[in-house]
Amino acid sequence: MRKKSLLVFALLSIFTTVFGQKKIVWFDAGLKGQVGNSSLFNQAVFDAKSVNYELGLSSGYSIGGKLSMNFSYSGLAIDVMYAKGKNTFTESGQPNNNIDHNWSAIDVYPLFRNARNLGYFEIGPKISFLGNMDRTDAQGTVDVTSEFNKINYGAVLGFGVNLIGSDGAFSGILGLRLEYGINDMVSSAGKTNFAPTNLGNIYDEGYKTTHPVFAGIVAELNWGIGYFARAKCGARSKFIMF
Repeated sequence: MRKKSLLVFALLSIFTTVFGQKKIVWFDAGLKGQVGNSSLFNQAVFDAKSVNYELGLSSGYSIGGKLSMNFSYSGLAIDVMYAKGKNTFTESGQPNNNIDHNWSAIDVYPLFRNARNLGYFEIGPKISFLGNMDRTDAQGTVDVTSEFNKINYGAVLGFGVNLIGSDGAFSGILGLRLEYGINDMVSSAGKTNFAPTNLGNIYDEGYKTTHPVFAGIVAELNWGIGYFARAKCGARSKFIMF
């Protein structure tokens, strides 16, 4: 009887050590994509009567992945996304004369995220590495990458809901993301060529900066990697896979 009691006690001790642990920090990784409206916002172009913004034709998307480190309900995430964007201007009175910009970039997002009650909120900077920029108008398509800065910075705000899973091992998330470029995207060469429209009369009342903006839907599929935990008895912390 005594041996059985000792065996039960030993099993209970092992159970408590393994399962009675406190998570210190946990990690997850995921795949994500976003799609929405993109544009190159310039106040002078917006105010110009000779040019119209064709926002309905300005679309963009991104695909990539994320890695995050989480503490309870809050955490730090890094998203790396391959982005494609498009912006369309139309000269007033000339509906067939569109000025299209198509670009690609690698976007890096170091974000603070808070997730609670099956929802999440995120905020942070964006660093965008421009790959290429083409302009298409009545004269054809031209590479105008040199007219735009290779590295651009922005601010990001997002929020959404957890649709699938909630235990850290797997989750599916759907949300909204807003992005605004902080610095002037046009380079010194672009200013000389009246970018982004390349129409000389746009800046008659003074030069205005150009900022990339994005608003769209973002979706994530996340998988838990593991977590550092410390046994309640004060034992040394260790990494445990999900």
